Amino acid sequence: MTATANSARVVGANDVAPNRRRGGDIRTVLSPATVGTTTGFLGTVTLGPGEVVTEHWHPYSEEYLFCVRGTITVRLDGEPVTVPANHGVHIPIGVRHRLMNEAADEALAVFSLSPLAPRPELGHVDTEGQPG
Repeated sequence: MTATANSARVVGANDVAPNRRRGGDIRTVLSPATVGTTTGFLGTVTLGPGEVVTEHWHPYSEEYLFCVRGTITVRLDGEPVTVPANHGVHIPIGVRHRLMNEAADEALAVFSLSPLAPRPELGHVDTEGQPG
């Protein structure tokens, strides 16, 4: 089936439930579950001051993270990388990463991962305990 303008869907970040299991407020906005994507997904992550998303890696997907507001520190295989507003970082397949907001203000980033893992449970590997 060929996609058309009539099959396009608009989904807002507030239309999907937040996932807080790994820390922060993660919302997968455009995904197989929300719009039927077949090659990847896109979402937002909001981190309050001092919040983190625990370390993990993706065995099938590379990740693109673009900081919209604030500053996020991303640990890539243990090495800190500062990503200020209006900047992005590419996280290659297999690279362990942890997101942190070490600033006094809230940070907001948009992330995209592709390609999709063969099954959702294979797409994400946690390497540290969950917050809280």
